[in-house]
Amino acid sequence: MKAGTDLTATGTLPTIAQRAVAEGVGTALLLAAIVGSGIMGERLAGGNIAIALLANSLATAGALAVLILVFGPISGAHFNPVVSVAMAIRRELSWRHVPAYFIMQLVGAVAGVAIAHAMFDMPLYVLSTHSRAGAAQAFSEVVATFGLLIVILGCARHRPAAIPYAVGCYIGAAYWFTASTSLANPAVTVARALTNTFSGIRPQDVAPFVIAQLAGTAAAILFFSWLTKPRGAAG
Repeated sequence: MKAGTDLTATGTLPTIAQRAVAEGVGTALLLAAIVGSGIMGERLAGGNIAIALLANSLATAGALAVLILVFGPISGAHFNPVVSVAMAIRRELSWRHVPAYFIMQLVGAVAGVAIAHAMFDMPLYVLSTHSRAGAAQAFSEVVATFGLLIVILGCARHRPAAIPYAVGCYIGAAYWFTASTSLANPAVTVARALTNTFSGIRPQDVAPFVIAQLAGTAAAILFFSWLTKPRGAAG
């Protein structure tokens, strides 16, 4: 998921350490934006959940687009294990580097929650009590993740420079059209169980969300593979 000037074009290929750290820092900043804007939005909305969600979605969409622009030329700016899997399948990321990406995405996500809490003078971690249970919520995550992967794969194939804006716009919209508010990211989902604020999710709801996200990822990869199969190979 590369955006902007690719450093490989100048002969300065980033090391795996540089790419992994970029993933960690980028994911941390993304979580700080998600959780921090949720806290600020809820405090300023005066009990109006729609206003709080609007603030949360706009801040997340904007931060995501900017972070992809900044870190895309270094690591691909996945910030999401399912995106890393998709890129590995596309051979844009070596499978041997996937574990490093996974670890740093999770570490960064957890660190981002602490950063957001610290900025608002709150305990660094508090387990969430926000229920996001039920079949409708899980199905929403299938749809949200499927759509995210289709956006990324489609833009990567046809308009790579548009990825930051397309992904930001999609996530901003999916906050509103999915019942789950579109977590669409296993690392983000796990980390958001550690905040009992507007963007939190109960720990017991994490596993169903992650399973749904993996299902959405598999469906998107299979669908896009069929959709872009050469004409002569079409079944």
